[in-house]
Amino acid sequence: MDKRLNVSACSSAQLHTVTITGYDSGGEGVARMDDGKVVFVRGAARGDVLRIKLTKELPRSARGEIVQLMTPSAHRIEPDCPYYPGCGGCDFRHISYSEELEAKLLRVNDALSRIGGSIVCADEILSTGQIDGYRNKAVFHSNGARWGFYKAGSHDVIAIKRCALLKGDLNFALGGLCASGEKAEITLRSGHDGIGAPLTEVLDGLTFRVSGFFQVNTDAALLLFQKAREYAALSADETLVDLYCGVGSMAIFVGRDAGRVLGIEQNSAAIKAAHENARRNGFTHIDFVSADAAKWDAGGIAPDCVIVDPPRSGLSKGAISKILELSPKRLVYVSCDPATLSRDIRRLEGYVLKKACAVDMFPRTANVESCCLLVRG
Repeated sequence: MDKRLNVSACSSAQLHTVTITGYDSGGEGVARMDDGKVVFVRGAARGDVLRIKLTKELPRSARGEIVQLMTPSAHRIEPDCPYYPGCGGCDFRHISYSEELEAKLLRVNDALSRIGGSIVCADEILSTGQIDGYRNKAVFHSNGARWGFYKAGSHDVIAIKRCALLKGDLNFALGGLCASGEKAEITLRSGHDGIGAPLTEVLDGLTFRVSGFFQVNTDAALLLFQKAREYAALSADETLVDLYCGVGSMAIFVGRDAGRVLGIEQNSAAIKAAHENARRNGFTHIDFVSADAAKWDAGGIAPDCVIVDPPRSGLSKGAISKILELSPKRLVYVSCDPATLSRDIRRLEGYVLKKACAVDMFPRTANVESCCLLVRG
């Protein structure tokens, strides 16, 4: 952004000078105005000194738009994508990757302490170091004339020739899509065996048939699964229960160390794929059941360890009650939302947070994964 940007369109009374001190959960810069009100500014970097105009004002907060970059942050870089920030797929292409990782780790630890009331913090954020070309899944939209992505906050299609986040074969496939004259949507996934369905992925020698239930960054998923396996620390005489098992990938990856594994998943199609994945990898001690995690009848099973990887909304009250009923010695909680993770840690009475780490599953976006070990007190 040009720091000499003409500001004549706005009167000085409409402008505010702010210093960005951090980021919110969506990657927007955060600052305080002279009256103490918090303001959120898209495209800002920690350390920026900005002249902004307010686009929305509430009693305790406001949203602002950059009018002039007075003093750029040392973390600021020139965006390397012609579609940024219009398409809305990325949040952090204007800051260095080291700053992005720091922002994500701070976000996880702020939630753990402020919302979760924990004195334990994540001591690292795991990263593959690959910030582009990692996504194995894309949803393309057509307005009838062109294919691309939805513009941020709308259903207007931005035509793109190449997305920096996507694997090369997905970009190649995008180039071959033809306009149909009608609105359309297509989901493409790239796997170990190319583009199509069904597909397979290979993690640490294990082969999985994947669907919409698999992580979109295969290499980062390996880092996450390895951390979950480390935290679970299973032995051959122990039982593992995975309450949100999807296609069984984490239950199989972590549960190969256990004596018995049971995965629970409400979606019957995912359970079918999970059974196939267990057979494909030759495991006979791993089984799966189609059931609601909160209502599943354990039938006397007493797991030594429980794994949960719930949706962004976190654990339901029923699921928390089920975990407390199962009373495992160890609970491995994988989360895509630090706030709901931290809320649930408070609700899991009798369990204390022992270890935590962050995982950068989605580079150049504000999203961050967490993996936590809780132990029964």
